[in-house]
Amino acid sequence: MSSLVSARPRLGHPRLHLRRTDSTSDRARELALAGAPHGTLVTACEQTAGRGRQGRRWSAPAGSALLMSLVLRQSPSGSVPPLLPLIAAVAVCDLAGEQAQIKWPNDIVLARGDGLVKVAGILAEGRPQEGWAVLGIGVNVAVEVDDLPAELHGTAATLGLMPADIERALAQLIDALELRLAQPSDETLRAWRARDALRGREVTWSAGRGRAQGIDGAGRLVVSLTDGGRATLDAGEVHLLSGG
Repeated sequence: MSSLVSARPRLGHPRLHLRRTDSTSDRARELALAGAPHGTLVTACEQTAGRGRQGRRWSAPAGSALLMSLVLRQSPSGSVPPLLPLIAAVAVCDLAGEQAQIKWPNDIVLARGDGLVKVAGILAEGRPQEGWAVLGIGVNVAVEVDDLPAELHGTAATLGLMPADIERALAQLIDALELRLAQPSDETLRAWRARDALRGREVTWSAGRGRAQGIDGAGRLVVSLTDGGRATLDAGEVHLLSGG
């Protein structure tokens, strides 16, 4: 069952809401290809094939998480923001509260002991040559961690709210995205760096190990190496070393 709400000149309109779908981002991409306007929103109570970066699956029991994807088109005088994943991360932190941090490149986390547990994820996909992107966001608004697959019990977190709070959380996040998208890049970078969960901590990735030193002006992760050199990562998975 679905409903399509008439357009309004802001993010979130028109809105397609689905009780169940494979992926809100897949539906949003289909709408974008069909000419859906900037701000078109797809939400769902449940996803059967929600995904994150590198093909990972996003899991949440039905009716417990905020599952959304936005179609964003370039403005007449510009393009889709190049720092879109960073903008989205800061906006999600605005929703999640003061304790929320960002684990580069796209996870919103809370500190737990020496580690980090994930409360939200972001996936930005698009066709820059066609001037549009799809921004997918999943937030564990009312998830009971014990209801998740067993392998996620030690790495997942929740906002601890009720299912009835999901629509309110959506409205708050849309408002935060509106504000953050209108900010200049230097303000985005400053806000992101204030939430950086990795800075100063030891991390590993597929090609090495080092200490995270924050992000550069393009949103790439800068890492100092044990030999005194530096590496700049623009993609890929980074793992936090316990006690790093």
